[in-house]
Amino acid sequence: MKKAAVCWVSVGDGPAVALWCVPLEGTLVVVSGPGEQTAPGLADATAARVTLRGDHGGRIVTWLARVTRLVSGTEEWETAAPLVAAKRLNAPGPSADLVARWAADGCALSRLLPAGTPDAADALPDVSLAEEPRGAAVVRTTRKPFRLHKVRRR
Repeated sequence: MKKAAVCWVSVGDGPAVALWCVPLEGTLVVVSGPGEQTAPGLADATAARVTLRGDHGGRIVTWLARVTRLVSGTEEWETAAPLVAAKRLNAPGPSADLVARWAADGCALSRLLPAGTPDAADALPDVSLAEEPRGAAVVRTTRKPFRLHKVRRR
């Protein structure tokens, strides 16, 4: 878990969503909200299921997590938010401005603490859990390439 940069989080019976995360003191911290990644239901959840992958790209562990939302202005927020902001790739501006925007926009900083026994590699299912891709607003139809001349077949 200490090397994780991406985790898959599912809340309730919802689908797992890939989120970037920051390992911090034996937990994972995830930011979501306006201008950041979308994590449906995570901000208000008390529990979630987290899956991590290994260097080979396959799933290595799945565990139940107790979700705690860090509140702006608290000591936990003041400690965690700058560390998470420093790891944020392609952030516009300095980390201090990013933390201030998270607080002003109501972004959720969620701490995922392992709870219970994880499902290690030997306890994971043997069957594929692949699903059809979910629809997204960013998907565009592919146009046929432009051809200047008619291609003749002989």
